[in-house]
Amino acid sequence: MSDARAILKRAGLSPKKSFGQNFLVSPHVVESIARACVPDGDVGKARVLELGAGLGVLTRALTARAASVVAVERDRDLVPILSEELSADVESGRLRIVEGDAQAASPGELLGEERSGEPRVLCGNLPYQITGRLIERAVTGAADVDRVVFMVQLEVADRLAAEPGSKTYGALSVFVQAAFRVRKLFNVSPGSFHPPPDVTSAVVSLEPERPARAEETETFRALVKGAFGARRKTLRNAWSNVASSDLIARAAEQSGISLDARGETLGVDQYAAMAKALDAARAAG
Repeated sequence: MSDARAILKRAGLSPKKSFGQNFLVSPHVVESIARACVPDGDVGKARVLELGAGLGVLTRALTARAASVVAVERDRDLVPILSEELSADVESGRLRIVEGDAQAASPGELLGEERSGEPRVLCGNLPYQITGRLIERAVTGAADVDRVVFMVQLEVADRLAAEPGSKTYGALSVFVQAAFRVRKLFNVSPGSFHPPPDVTSAVVSLEPERPARAEETETFRALVKGAFGARRKTLRNAWSNVASSDLIARAAEQSGISLDARGETLGVDQYAAMAKALDAARAAG
């Protein structure tokens, strides 16, 4: 298969800035991502949902390793190219191409609700402008997949994998780590894309926690957002709008949390314990 530059030239197309299109042109990076999605032990077994298939460079590497691939692409100019470039995989039934918005893609629906033990993988080279929404979508659908492999901005990857107390640790870290074990796999230089982006990218692997470390309830979300919405404030002040000072104090004491601490010092389990204790305190009146 030709690389992205040759395909675009042949089709008379250019990357669309409005879609955040930066196409992979590095065979080494493509193969590394495909192996992260479908490790050797899962070859011929995994079912993969790819968000933003683009010109199909990664898609082809995935179909070579997976049992089946569903490729979602919203650019209607690229869908016919995908169908042509990967016609053999489409005809064999190993690949299904779906024209649609990745933000609306449901792993449960597209990979099938019934499960028979096969690994289910969600992956994609995420457009920078909708990265947050797609990560949020992955978190809400964590129960439907066994592995998520995303390429994101290096800055985002660092935030996803950040530890409590670090400068990059924030609300995104907590929400994602409540649902997934995060590993940053490798960095990807701008030269690996056409056109080259202005930033370095990174590939991250997200393995679902079973069960999740925290239930993302309204209380959990309010505590996390409150803590990181005012990073310089102590938790006593940052949580002043979440509940009454009496309820916050009771829940913090039960959770073993100092209200003189700041939000970035708490781990996911502490936020989960605080949310559970606060809900219990509210119920007790």
